Formats: sequence, C-alpha cells, structure tokens
Amino acid sequence: MELSDRQEQIIEIVKPNGPITGEKIAEKLGLTRATLRPDLAILTMAGILEARPRVGYFFTGKTGSELLTENIKKLKVQDYQQIPVAIREDASVYDAITSMFLEDVGTLFVVDEQSCLTGVLSRKDLLRASLGQQHLSGVPVHIIMTRMPNITVCRKNDSLIEAAQKLINKQIDGLPVVKDTEAGLEVIGRITKTSMTKALVELTMDERFD
Repeated sequence: MELSDRQEQIIEIVKPNGPITGEKIAEKLGLTRATLRPDLAILTMAGILEARPRVGYFFTGKTGSELLTENIKKLKVQDYQQIPVAIREDASVYDAITSMFLEDVGTLFVVDEQSCLTGVLSRKDLLRASLGQQHLSGVPVHIIMTRMPNITVCRKNDSLIEAAQKLINKQIDGLPVVKDTEAGLEVIGRITKTSMTKALVELTMDERFD
C-alpha cells in the first residue's frame, strides 16, 4: 500500500505521541479534523493505526508483511469461489471431455440427482480413459472417476489459505466447495489455482484493502 506524504506525516506524529486524538494530530499539521478524516480512516482500515473511542489513535507497529499476512488470513473461500462445473454420474466419458473443453476447466465434479458429490474427474482421468478406447460415448464416468472418501473438499467459510494448502498438498487443480445436507455433500462452488492467482493479484494491487 503506497501512502501519501500526509499519511506518512500522520504516522510520524502518532508513533511517539500515541494515543493521540484526531484533533491534536490536525493541530500539529495545521489542518482541520475534517480534512484529516479520510487519511485517518485509510490508515486505520489498513491496520497501520488503531483507534480507540475517547482515547485516540496509536501506531500498531506492524510491518507491511505482517499486515499482508493478516489480510490473507481474513480471506474466505466464499470470497473467491466460482460456479461449479458438474456432470451427472451416468454421463459418458465423451460427454465429460466435451464439457471440460467447452467450459475450459481442469476438473469436473460428478454429482447425483440431488446435486450431491459422488466423484471428481481430472484431465488426467479423461486422458487415461481415452487412450485405446474407441467408444467413449459408451463408457460412463462413474467407472473412471475418483470416488469419496478420496476426494478433498472445502467449505465456504474455510480460509482461502487452507484451501490453497490443500491444492498444493494434493497436487490438484481445483476443489469442490460443498455444504452438508441430509442427502450428502451438495456442491455449491469451486476453488481453483486461478482463484488463488486472482486473490494474489488483488492483494498486490491493494484492491480489497485500500
């Protein structure tokens, strides 16, 4: 996060004098409290300053990397989950290959009639099945898919960093986002390596925390 000259001045005032009121900061800078309000709000939201009612502002002492780490830990799966791409378990391998190509995804989630997760198909699964197979339209995906409980899942309230660790540890391209129902694990979204890249770019550009 790039600070303005005035915001840097505010930090230098608060560091040795905190807690200090907004009025005192404004007085030292020769400005009005109203003029400083946006700068103080930005510094507080960024975690550089902390405000206490009827006490004033003080410097948190946190470095940029510490603030970035805190911001990353705040991110949830639901902030970045995408629409899931699913296919029925009675669909053919040919149908699955077509869906993967048209949707431009690396993972398909196999679901039953209640939209509950029964399996996962990766590019490798479909490539392996297509080798030597002349009639892919006659081979159902449930024969080649990875089944529960060998499927790694996440939930919308999980932290994004936990989901990223699962992707790395399992060496997979995507995770189904599920919710618990009486019928099973209903697929409500997906988290992919692309999701992680988007989060990283947004954090770098300070789009979420300016």
